[in-house]
Amino acid sequence: MIITITIVNWLLRLIDAYSIVLVIYALMSWIPSLYGTWFGRFIIKISRPYLSLFENLPLSFAGLDFSILVAVIVLQFIQRFIMIVVNGILF
Repeated sequence: MIITITIVNWLLRLIDAYSIVLVIYALMSWIPSLYGTWFGRFIIKISRPYLSLFENLPLSFAGLDFSILVAVIVLQFIQRFIMIVVNGILF
């Protein structure tokens, strides 16, 4: 049981970390020269596969793209769902 809790905690931390990566990706759009750096290429490489799931949704309004916001919200829902399931099973 302790191992399960540890694995779930790590999974929840990874989701938090990935959410931060997505926010960094969004902030990089304000300074486009960051995309060419090694850090920018790394952020793009790990964030684009997940963000590509939201590309075909009509999430652009008034010239702003809200796909990253929706992607982070979906991650938060997944995180909450995992917590509810684990609490229901273990406790």
